Amino acid sequence: MTTKNKISAEQHLLNRIVAFKKTAWFPVVENKTGSVLTSKFSGIPLLNENETWPKCGSCHQEMQLFVQLNASELPKEAQQAFGGGILQVFYCTNLEQTDKNSECDAYYPFANSALLRILDPAKLVAKTLNSSPVINAFEEKVIVGWKAIDDYPNPEELDELGVELSDAESELLYEQDYPKSGDKLLGWPAWIQGIEYPDCPDCGDRMKLIFQLDSEDNLDYMFGDSGIAHVTQCEKHPDKLAIAWACC
Repeated sequence: MTTKNKISAEQHLLNRIVAFKKTAWFPVVENKTGSVLTSKFSGIPLLNENETWPKCGSCHQEMQLFVQLNASELPKEAQQAFGGGILQVFYCTNLEQTDKNSECDAYYPFANSALLRILDPAKLVAKTLNSSPVINAFEEKVIVGWKAIDDYPNPEELDELGVELSDAESELLYEQDYPKSGDKLLGWPAWIQGIEYPDCPDCGDRMKLIFQLDSEDNLDYMFGDSGIAHVTQCEKHPDKLAIAWACC
């Protein structure tokens, strides 16, 4: 296929699936320290003055802050991504220090070695901490902006939506990195082993993607063998949040 024909085929494909186009937002980061209210990877999160740093329910060690998102700092078009307030994702990375049968390896949703929650900063008094108690805490990266990019679902998800792609079209989609890999807000999940949206434990509905965390993008962490993690939320029960990942 000539370059011209390939570009034409790619555009034809995107025109076919344009109804399913979503906007994904890539974080723009700086290696610096932010306040406890700011959107960030790692660093000191917002904590209530009377609470201790969240600990793993399995090994009982302090968990890494993977990401904190302040809704007021999200792009205008995405400020209701998770409803409002401050979303926090804590995750235990101490698997190597625990028994092989430990649940610290939280690849499945709702594991006791992860904590996801949404806080209302107006309803608590912030705790003051000078440093993180987490062993080998990741470097803090403050999210200073967001870059919008078009995103499309993968062939399997398109098939669920009633669009069947040929092998050639599926390859074109893959070559264009759709769905987009990397850390991103909203968009379509870049699945590794097939569609794996968790179901809400309250209503059983499929949960929606809020944020994608890719191996060694903005966090110095790899999910298994170059895996990708997804933070999801129930639309009916916004307090039901999960993180799960899969790898090759």
